[in-house]
Amino acid sequence: MTSSWSVEVESKAPPVPLFKATFTDWNNLAPKLLPDIIAGVTVLSGHGAAGSTRRIDYTSAVPLGSVTERLESIDHEKLELWVSLVEGGDIGKKLESANSHIKVEGKGDGSVVKLEVIHKVLPGEDVSEEIEKVKKGFIRSIKAVEEYLLANPGSYA
Repeated sequence: MTSSWSVEVESKAPPVPLFKATFTDWNNLAPKLLPDIIAGVTVLSGHGAAGSTRRIDYTSAVPLGSVTERLESIDHEKLELWVSLVEGGDIGKKLESANSHIKVEGKGDGSVVKLEVIHKVLPGEDVSEEIEKVKKGFIRSIKAVEEYLLANPGSYA
């Protein structure tokens, strides 16, 4: 069964630095901002263009172990990207596939980050609990980047 869910996160950080920090430099920034949940991010192939892959290794606080994701497309002018989950997490266990569309838009002096996830759930599986955890983790990530950018206003300009 294919279904989708979405979440929007408002931020006081401007859209371009927020996009750059969260989605183009996450490999470096994530372990520094969220060391309790992200042990490391490793680029497996590519240099941030479509087709690039990376592995996110989580700490024991997150029962996922690690996930590998592929950047399907990125538009630096429109501040949006598509990412697909290649392996790890619930792929093969509860999900057949998972794809995310992320867009950052300006809102007043800040921005809003929109995440839509489209996934195909394996027969007989319920992922409602996992969805809530992912939403909370995404919100926490955006807020951590917001805090960093507000404390370092020249970063990622």
